[in-house]
Amino acid sequence: MGMGTRRRRQRQERLWISHTELAKGPAHPFYKRVNELLEAERFDEFAERECARFYAENNGRPSLAPGIYFRLLLVGYFEGIDSERGIAWRAADSLGLRKFLGIGLDEQTPDHSTISRTRRLIDVETHQQVFLWILERLRDQGLLKGRSVGIDATTLEANAAMRSIVRRDTGESYEEFLKDLARASGIATPTREDLGRLDRTRKNKASNKDWVNPHEGDARITKMKDGRTHLAHKAEHAVDLESGAALAVTLQEADHGDTTTVVETLAQAGENAAEMIATEEPSEKPKMHLPGIEEMVTDKGYHSGAMLVNLKGVKVRTYIPEKKQKGQRHWDGKREEQQAVYANRRRVN
Repeated sequence: MGMGTRRRRQRQERLWISHTELAKGPAHPFYKRVNELLEAERFDEFAERECARFYAENNGRPSLAPGIYFRLLLVGYFEGIDSERGIAWRAADSLGLRKFLGIGLDEQTPDHSTISRTRRLIDVETHQQVFLWILERLRDQGLLKGRSVGIDATTLEANAAMRSIVRRDTGESYEEFLKDLARASGIATPTREDLGRLDRTRKNKASNKDWVNPHEGDARITKMKDGRTHLAHKAEHAVDLESGAALAVTLQEADHGDTTTVVETLAQAGENAAEMIATEEPSEKPKMHLPGIEEMVTDKGYHSGAMLVNLKGVKVRTYIPEKKQKGQRHWDGKREEQQAVYANRRRVN
């Protein structure tokens, strides 16, 4: 076989081409199986029925079908894509995803603005109904028990810039606020260097009590894991430990601690588990754990005395590592020393 070269492959593309000659890719086995399950359970009919009230009958540009929209969200979840623009790029780049979404080779895949518009069009309650529908399918397949849950949270950077924050009381921008401080300190016409120097030396410069982004009021100023300060949200998940299925997801304010937000997430998981128990067909061997959630596993960030007392009151057993307090190592060493002295005295006596 002779070696081909890039130069030899250069040619003039034909103006017209038969659809049978278009490049085709094999369907991804995972997405193919997901589609088979969705079609067997008539997911598209369910989604269109739930979302019908958000669409006009005749006017407006061609819309994004609800079934395709929710499949795009599944692509983002399965592949860890946290932006609508990233989901749109991924769908446009993959022949396999075209088959999963049901978009022909002669059709354009949805752009990010269409996905964003559809997300704003459909309310949160309808998204919740679709989430519960998926939980019901997991329950019917024996992939959901609802007895033991693991809860953890992650901080997500908001689609809002820190430089856009304004004062809650006056609506004054951050730059205007710095200029007023500079003038008060004796600098009549402050430069950018002056403002930057003043900002670096000022303490408590970004408090959520004083500042807010006017375009995304739910975002909170917080420090990310890499040390940077950004506007962010906090997503908290409750996962069924026997199957790994997400039982509940809540969006919290990023400046709230884990011991505060876990109460709402656990309560939401309990409500979803109760919904799955109530809608399950009666059987001698129910798939769900009928008493509900009995155990919760988290990391040490969720440990606090008050939270443990509250969970004990609702009869939920916790598995949470205790935080190591400052000076505990010194105290432990002192205790060991005292025990050694006591043992030595016993031997002498």
